Amino acid sequence: MKNPKPVRLNSLRLSGFLPYRLSVLANTVSSAIAGAYAQRFGLSIPAWRVLAVLADTPNLSAAEVAAQTAMDKVAVSRAVAALLRDKRLQRRIARSDRRRSVLCLSSAGERVYSQVVPVALNYEKELLASLDSADRDTLDRLLRVLLARAEELGTLHAS
Repeated sequence: MKNPKPVRLNSLRLSGFLPYRLSVLANTVSSAIAGAYAQRFGLSIPAWRVLAVLADTPNLSAAEVAAQTAMDKVAVSRAVAALLRDKRLQRRIARSDRRRSVLCLSSAGERVYSQVVPVALNYEKELLASLDSADRDTLDRLLRVLLARAEELGTLHAS
């Protein structure tokens, strides 16, 4: 007689678990577009995110970049090191606080960024093409609501 599988109370079906599904979606989307800029420009996903954040908001510290992108500090540090080595970033002393260093795009970084942006925007357009305007608006609203709630829960659980 075979042993029956134990019945698990409070079991979790991972494929239906929202955090897992969002993670799979984010990883799939990032990996798909990363192929385009990794081959042409030698950029990793973290390096692209660092460039994009600094193009939008220059003169941030690496810790501020990590906070804005919700990326691990080690991943940001490695991406920053690679971008500095490739002369795509510049590190400067902050004017407001001489003890703090900040990062900004170099002219080489600006050139790469300006070439990747159309590729990224086209990918986003193609990805969203399966949604009508109302669905895109709903998705945007839901993402904002879920992010705000996740941040709220993170704060509650951290205390």
